[in-house]
Amino acid sequence: MQRRVVISGIGVIAPGGVGAKEFWALLSAGRTATRTITFFDPSPFRSRVAAEADFDPELHGLSPQEIRRMDRAAQFAVVTSAEALADSGLDPAGLDPYRTGVTVGSAVGATMGLDQEYRVVSDGGRLDVVDHAYAVPHLYNYFVPSSFASEVARSVGAEGPAVVISTGCTSGLDAVGHAVELIREGSADIMIAGATDAPISPITVACFDAIKATTARNDDPEHASRPFDRTRDGFVLGEGAAMFVLEDYERAKARGAHTYAEIAGFATRCNAFHMTGLRPDGREMAEAIRAALADARTAEDQIDYINAHGSGTKQNDRHETAAFKRSLGDHAHRVPVSSIKSMIGHSLGAIGSVEVAACALAIEHNLVPPTANLTEADPECDLDYVPHESRTWPTDTVLTVGSGFGGFQSAMVLRRVT
Repeated sequence: MQRRVVISGIGVIAPGGVGAKEFWALLSAGRTATRTITFFDPSPFRSRVAAEADFDPELHGLSPQEIRRMDRAAQFAVVTSAEALADSGLDPAGLDPYRTGVTVGSAVGATMGLDQEYRVVSDGGRLDVVDHAYAVPHLYNYFVPSSFASEVARSVGAEGPAVVISTGCTSGLDAVGHAVELIREGSADIMIAGATDAPISPITVACFDAIKATTARNDDPEHASRPFDRTRDGFVLGEGAAMFVLEDYERAKARGAHTYAEIAGFATRCNAFHMTGLRPDGREMAEAIRAALADARTAEDQIDYINAHGSGTKQNDRHETAAFKRSLGDHAHRVPVSSIKSMIGHSLGAIGSVEVAACALAIEHNLVPPTANLTEADPECDLDYVPHESRTWPTDTVLTVGSGFGGFQSAMVLRRVT
């Protein structure tokens, strides 16, 4: 019999809400956390808005040495892992280290650290041949995203499987999905799993400017992220992390743990089509959804809520709408759909895990978070996108999806634990 895998602990750092409770308070209130970039001078750039997290590493228990050693994204992962572990009620000292593993998703690794150190060693870009002597001693950790997994493993005492998953913007879903498989197959009993990214840096902003993927609505940052709205013009860059304690259901039940949800099904596909482009018919995402439903042994009409990727780009929102219709049939018109990126932006590889946290909390509270800033209907996006205000709704079974550069399409089904 296949082992069931449940979420017994959640940790979140997100724009407008550091901590799972604060994060859920922002979503359920429909507040937005998008603003003009403050991390650097954004004036040279086309898109000058972002969703920044108000995060103080010292306030969250990191030592000066840890802060010096770890990139901001690694700090996010360690702090959210600690929150998830505390939330689960597990005693780290009582864990079997060889049966405890780590998976961390990240799309862009230590972007902020690398950007900052390049400016230092190149004297602000003046030197063609950089002087490595000026770099921090832990620069190698910035180059290898595997350091994220090792930092989390060290912080929780995990000596089982330790992996970084990097599949673009589906990294967060894929990291959690991989952790579920490790528990199902018996390679681990407990996984600390999730994703992190802190990409708000000049290099990232410049890259998305070049392909015009981000919004140019700089005069109204609060309302700049507009998934499924007719006037949408690109996503708002964000940052954040979400980590979970995943464990075998029987083990969690035996210790009387509180469980948020069961991760009942997962699937991922690649469209093998284009680095950034999506076919409008949504075929590949629809296939991932069908496979995830089959894994969960769940019928299309059992889905109570869809947490959309909902980036706010013209092609993504059109693609997703088609995928929901293609995979769920008529039920797609009856199920509420929303995008939390309207409130917290798009944190690239981290967002899939942040959205899993939103789904688990939606199940916990029987509440669908809204799509903020959805004011003008788009005829090509004609589903129930829950505009502006959250909705009390039975959410026993939830579908969450992700779409990433490279053609990645992932889907996950979460279910109330019974």
